[in-house]
Amino acid sequence: MKILISNDDGYQAVGIQTLIGELKKISDLIVVAPDRNRSGSSSSLTLDKAVKVTKVDDNIYYIDGTPTDCVHIALTGLIDFIPDLVVSGINHGPNMGDDTIYSGTVAAAMEGYLLDIPSFAVSMGNDNPKNFITAAKVTVDLIKLYNKCKVSSTLLNINVPDIPYNDLKGIEITRLGKRHAAEPAIKGKEKNMETFFWIGAAGKPNDGGPGTDFYAVQNRMVSITPIHGDLTDHKNMQAMKDWIKE
Repeated sequence: MKILISNDDGYQAVGIQTLIGELKKISDLIVVAPDRNRSGSSSSLTLDKAVKVTKVDDNIYYIDGTPTDCVHIALTGLIDFIPDLVVSGINHGPNMGDDTIYSGTVAAAMEGYLLDIPSFAVSMGNDNPKNFITAAKVTVDLIKLYNKCKVSSTLLNINVPDIPYNDLKGIEITRLGKRHAAEPAIKGKEKNMETFFWIGAAGKPNDGGPGTDFYAVQNRMVSITPIHGDLTDHKNMQAMKDWIKE
């Protein structure tokens, strides 16, 4: 196999380096990743300037742009072949529930998917993770499984518990849960009419019960959520057609 690897934590991050170490055992790799941490950049493209590509080594490049820039440039101009798979990660924290909308990790995989290449987004199940090798081994397992039974138009959001590989309880196919609202950073206090808030995945999710990605990871299961990029509300199209006739 030929696999394109990217991420949003930067090409020197522990997660992507661990992923490279495992995937190079089973495939030919090309790495195109941001030059620095670009977490939370979602599917943004750099359109106001030329994007610089720097070659680090054979088949390893970094770009002074977003994760989406990296995959887009790699697939539309930088490399002269079509990879079999795009893998984005390993992210240094979870991408579950609403966070998938904002995630640069998921965005990089989404760009591969939108360009008709099966794509995986791989993230650790909690902040400040230690067991990156677990997620790397899970990724290898899933690639082997995918090669045995390919699924068309694949875009998988994968979250792996931060535990040793042998302690995993299995794999669960999940739906996205829902993250809680922003929280005041300084409860009950204001400073010069200013209020501070934390936006993030801290605390318990509003929707994290059985069947969700949150629940699976909490119970030591690898969460796999198939997602897609079609934002059209197909169920509501006829209602809208009737609406404009009124």
